[in-house]
Amino acid sequence: MKATLFTLFMLVAGSAMCFAQCDKKLHLTSSKTEHLDSGNNLERTADEQTVIEITKSNISVVIEDGKQTLTGVIKSNVCDWKTPFKEGKTVINTTISNENGDGEKDYTLTIEGKDGKITLIAESVQDPDKKLRLPLDKFEEKK
Repeated sequence: MKATLFTLFMLVAGSAMCFAQCDKKLHLTSSKTEHLDSGNNLERTADEQTVIEITKSNISVVIEDGKQTLTGVIKSNVCDWKTPFKEGKTVINTTISNENGDGEKDYTLTIEGKDGKITLIAESVQDPDKKLRLPLDKFEEKK
């Protein structure tokens, strides 16, 4: 009986930890942007600093210290991390526009942690033949 209660407690605690990550403000950084075609083949790579901040309802993307700034509203967020910030997956559906508020596009952002590597894939509904992959240097809670 004690083993069953302990196992149940560990499952609940683990689930709470993973959900806790999903409910936090997140800070992601990448120093490289990989441009992919629809078949996930690498077309080109750009060395550029990208900072992404995600809250419960919004996202902001700052490229090259403000050279380009994008903002968006999160429509949905599905989050499942077995080991917070290391192993798991988040799928965010958002509408992103540039700093002027025009150029609005719908995106699916997939953040995935696997084998110690975390990547973000951005796919636009309006431009399905092009994807962006950002290997993340940092993926952490913003304090």
